[in-house]
Amino acid sequence: MTPLPQSDLLHRLDINTDLTTTILTGFIRDQIEKVGMKRAVMGLSGGIDSALSAYLSARALGADNVLVVRMPYRTSAQASLDDADAVIRDLNLPNLTVEITPMVDPLIEHFPDMSNVRKGNIMARQRMIILYDQSVAWGGLVMGTSNKTEFLLGYSTIYGDSGVALQPIADLY
Repeated sequence: MTPLPQSDLLHRLDINTDLTTTILTGFIRDQIEKVGMKRAVMGLSGGIDSALSAYLSARALGADNVLVVRMPYRTSAQASLDDADAVIRDLNLPNLTVEITPMVDPLIEHFPDMSNVRKGNIMARQRMIILYDQSVAWGGLVMGTSNKTEFLLGYSTIYGDSGVALQPIADLY
């Protein structure tokens, strides 16, 4: 089999962004309405995926109906928090910051030889606990921010970042 030229491969990944935005915002709105809700709750890390998910959710539901939660750990990069703040300001989103360090450090300290993978999984699961708590307090559905590449590579934590009610960008690379 002859490999495709690079330009052909890139063309296959092209998407119609206007159409995709229309489909995804409609999907978000429809799914939230199907369960009798009008609001969404999501983590906002400052990364591209969570920013895109926030913009799509705000467009679908109205910014006042999207609660974003920053959940930094003591080693979180300030640049990521600054990027999350820029999204919050741009969209004027309701928001919370919940520092997870005091929640996860006691467990990490209990197992001094814990690998970084285990630590990351604990942090992801703690963040999901916070999001589901806030979904009850806020009356919103927990939205995920994972993309297709993360799912295909298995870059996810069961009962952590994969434990959401809706994954609107799960089919985008």
